[in-house]
Amino acid sequence: MEKIKVYNTLSGRKEEIKPLEGNKINFFVCGPTVYDFSHIGHARTYVIFDCFAKYLTHQGFEVFYLQNITDVDDKIIVRAREKSVLPKDLAEAFEKEHLKDMKLLGITSVKKYARATDHIQEIINQIERLVEKGLAYKLDDGIYFDIVGFKNYGKLSGRTALQAEDSVSRIDYSTTKKNRGDFCLWKLAVEGEPSWESPFGIGRPGWHIEDTAITEKFFGEQYDIHGGAQDLIFPHHEAEVALMESISGKAPLAKYWMHTGFLTINDQKMAKSGGNSVTIDAFLKRYSVQQLRFFIAKNLWHQPMNYSESSMIEVKSALEKMEEFLRKVKLVKTLKGKAVITAKIKKYQTQFWDALADDFNTPKAFATLFELIKEINVALDFLSQSQAYTIYHFFEEINHIFNIIDFKKLRQTTIPPEVEKLMTEREQSRKEQNWQKADEVRQEIEKYGYIVQDTKDGQVLKKL
Repeated sequence: MEKIKVYNTLSGRKEEIKPLEGNKINFFVCGPTVYDFSHIGHARTYVIFDCFAKYLTHQGFEVFYLQNITDVDDKIIVRAREKSVLPKDLAEAFEKEHLKDMKLLGITSVKKYARATDHIQEIINQIERLVEKGLAYKLDDGIYFDIVGFKNYGKLSGRTALQAEDSVSRIDYSTTKKNRGDFCLWKLAVEGEPSWESPFGIGRPGWHIEDTAITEKFFGEQYDIHGGAQDLIFPHHEAEVALMESISGKAPLAKYWMHTGFLTINDQKMAKSGGNSVTIDAFLKRYSVQQLRFFIAKNLWHQPMNYSESSMIEVKSALEKMEEFLRKVKLVKTLKGKAVITAKIKKYQTQFWDALADDFNTPKAFATLFELIKEINVALDFLSQSQAYTIYHFFEEINHIFNIIDFKKLRQTTIPPEVEKLMTEREQSRKEQNWQKADEVRQEIEKYGYIVQDTKDGQVLKKL
């Protein structure tokens, strides 16, 4: 099994992935707060981690990918009030939209979507343990976590105060908190809001504790990888660390923390609140899912990336180049090829996988692919059918991870049976040295949009 390194937010450096148990990787990614449609900024996070989970599986790891659904939250309650619907109904509607988007995006690696409201008892149990340890206290509006009681608060983000780029799902309003950074674990009931019975009074869970309750249920007190967008590092992920490590006394909560970079639109951060978001559904009305996935995947996962019309023109051109190359490779019929080509194919395959093993460096990996395309394109006349199959299979293998090529469409453009029949007829004419007949058949083949080239190893068919 190849050594795989990733940038770990917790340590601030690249580290080799060594699972806590054998080759099993428990992988958790923060899911959506379902009060609105998902935009392509969200798509970046979900596509990257879908690709990464599939890559880990390809490399021989047994991956359990878990994602939560925040279906009770201030934002949901406010939006439901604006639309004069029940928060539960609004959350259910947008959860369906989110799962529909994930299906459209080809997100197939998630093994379990876990709703917060399906884990109320687990949340209550964690709060009870925090209260017992003296790490949580009650105010008039709810139960709060005392950050001073966790001496390592801030170790993930390197800070303890909010900044403008941070994502805050629930605002903890109380002015009587012990510390400014204390956050709500259980918010006592307000008329018209969702609520559940608990030992602390009727109310609803806080945002941060839902994730630790869910991951503890499925993974236990510690697990391998926690992923999410960069704006969740503080306070959300910092709070998760404080909560679970306080409860268990074990550190770290997650061995590796992976955070995707921001996606900007025309160099401005994309956000629902900013009014400049492009929903996944709207985007896919203009571009294919393969184009969206390649646009996301070709950028280094923890670096910022910018969406613009020109960037999508480049994406479309690059994918067309890749697909046209695969069509040419598919048409190779010669039986013998130059040995040097086999060595080149092997070299680029190795470079591709090496790039992914080094911090999932997709820009470097895809650059390697286009170098391969460039070299083979000028050597197609010396490519054997066996070598062509190796290349085609290599791209299929890559596509199982990234889903950037529509192979179904490519298969529909295989050689028509009429052309196959004419190729056989022409080859027979050439063997009989009936050059006039062979030329007539060649002209018939060209009517189908193909050209035949004669090489020392036989006929090579190429699409015009």
